[in-house]
Amino acid sequence: VQLQASGGGLVQAGGSLRLSCAASGRTFSNYDMGWFRQAPGKEREFVAAISWNSDRTYYKNSMRGRFTISRDNAKNTVYLQMGSLKPEDTAVYYCAADPNTGRIATLPMYWGQGTQVTVSS
Repeated sequence: VQLQASGGGLVQAGGSLRLSCAASGRTFSNYDMGWFRQAPGKEREFVAAISWNSDRTYYKNSMRGRFTISRDNAKNTVYLQMGSLKPEDTAVYYCAADPNTGRIATLPMYWGQGTQVTVSS
């Protein structure tokens, strides 16, 4: 499955952004989807994940309440709505897909390219 993330940009602290990730190549609804991020000098970290049929969502604790993951299987797209952004949210954000192995939050099978999010103070 190929993944194409978009929607990153520069935003002021307290602002919002919505990231999108379009999938192609395989049946999108067969995959759990997730978002990760990597800040400069830091390791890549899990942000959020959603099951193939949207009945389960998972968040890193520090993002819970500020970020919302959702998906539209008819559009083969997963979204990450980010609010109350902080400078420490600055990172490259990556989408990921996993074929229901249970590893979407740890070691997903497929990765997209990243999209840069920069939050200014």
